[in-house]
Amino acid sequence: MARDRTQSDDFTGPLKRLLLGIIVICLLGLFVLWRIDSPRVERFRAQIVDRFVPGFDWAMAPVTGAVNILRDFQAYQRIHQQNQELRRELQQMKAWKEAALQLEQENARLLDLNNVRLDPRLTYVTGVVMADSGSPFRQSVVVNVGARDGIVDGWAAMDGLGLVGRISGVGENTARVILLTDSSSRIPVTIQPSGQRALVSGDNTAAPRIEFIENVDQVRPGDRVISSGDGGVFPAGLLVGQVTEDPGGRLRLRLAADYERLEFLRVLRDYARPDIGTAGGLVVPTSPREIDDPVDSDANGDAAPEEVGGNG
Repeated sequence: MARDRTQSDDFTGPLKRLLLGIIVICLLGLFVLWRIDSPRVERFRAQIVDRFVPGFDWAMAPVTGAVNILRDFQAYQRIHQQNQELRRELQQMKAWKEAALQLEQENARLLDLNNVRLDPRLTYVTGVVMADSGSPFRQSVVVNVGARDGIVDGWAAMDGLGLVGRISGVGENTARVILLTDSSSRIPVTIQPSGQRALVSGDNTAAPRIEFIENVDQVRPGDRVISSGDGGVFPAGLLVGQVTEDPGGRLRLRLAADYERLEFLRVLRDYARPDIGTAGGLVVPTSPREIDDPVDSDANGDAAPEEVGGNG
């Protein structure tokens, strides 16, 4: 058995070398044939291609499929990259959209401020609401205008449409605005078209009470309410809101100002309003006789001459 295996090995080696030599010669002949530039050889090559190449489609199918899969994979990879870029651009667009909406709302409020019709004699300073210190017991906001802008206690503050409140506390760069909804707020108003005088009293709710109406029978829900100017608290003719009625039948005020979106406030300069230097001056204004004769007023226990002069 060992001898037969040795004999088979002796025949296999020369046969492999012979076959390898034949294959190499055939390949060299094919290469030379394909490189010869002759019309006859060209026709021969064309006949070979026409005869054998169409029959090799089945052999090229795996190669073609692999190439298509590779191209599809590259296309999917590019689509994934483009999708990631589109996602990033979409996030940027959302941020830009939010910024555009904020600018649009801010522009609308500024336009509302510019469209308010006021007394030509009144000038104003527009401030930005910096903080809202509203609480169950106090309703107020802080604006970024103060003594450096000439703001004085008691001046009226409005938003784009209606009266918001009055200045109560002035700093160098800021001022506090007491809102009409605050429990300490009392505003004399006129109800149109009946012309009835009343008082709007804040009670820390969104709809202040309307009290001390001269003739309640002439007032209807929906009537327009404006400031009356009585007592020199506010200039006359400022829009405050409309009359409404609560479930209990009490008359209340639907404010014209948008308290949910207080961003800009217009502080009205009212230089015609007399300065109040003493607590008593708010109740009993100084009469012309007291100004002319400060000695008598001092003797009667009223304000001192220097205080009267300061208020004049």
